[in-house]
Amino acid sequence: MKRTNSPRAQAPRSPSASPPPPSARGGAAFEPRLVRADLPHETVALARALIGTLLVREREGELLVGRIVETEAYLPHDPASHAFRGETSRNRAMFGHPLHAYVYFVYGANWCLNITSEAHGIGAAALVRACEPVAGLTTMHALRGRTLPDRELARGPGNVCRAFAIGPAFDGADLECDPALWLARGDRPVEIGTSVRIGLTKAAEMPLRFYARGSRSVSGPRALSP
Repeated sequence: MKRTNSPRAQAPRSPSASPPPPSARGGAAFEPRLVRADLPHETVALARALIGTLLVREREGELLVGRIVETEAYLPHDPASHAFRGETSRNRAMFGHPLHAYVYFVYGANWCLNITSEAHGIGAAALVRACEPVAGLTTMHALRGRTLPDRELARGPGNVCRAFAIGPAFDGADLECDPALWLARGDRPVEIGTSVRIGLTKAAEMPLRFYARGSRSVSGPRALSP
């Protein structure tokens, strides 16, 4: 497949005008930054491995941090995936190298963050559905613009992007080296549960949703997260 103007072929993009100070690049409490060699590239394995890792967003010198507690896998040749009908300008980030951000707009209201998987040229990703807030909660509350319990700040994929101020400027960002968005190693073990994915009409029966058992920030019906 001929590829043009791919965000993966360009320098990593970030909404930051300049690199953050060293203390904001990882922070002693949120090191080490995960790189491609630290995570599996197969989609299901990646979606599971992301549970318990930390999503870190540097914003105006502050770190917003959340523990990923819910993901969904979207496989190659998956009828529920945006990549099912091939590469487009919207889903181009899905077809690049692993550990890039694929950010898309859905339902006219929500940005959603995905972490890409598989080899270059194969469209697949893991959707980040929910995070437990760890640091930067005051800013997360301000970004949500509502009075909410902490557990609700990043509960659901659209709310993840709201709480972390993640939008289209991050589409195609290389999470291995982006100065404003990355993954860090988790700070505690988690027990992982599995269920069908949420809100789909195609391939809805596939057990490709993963969540941290016992987390109050997990989204969706309680029956799916016993």
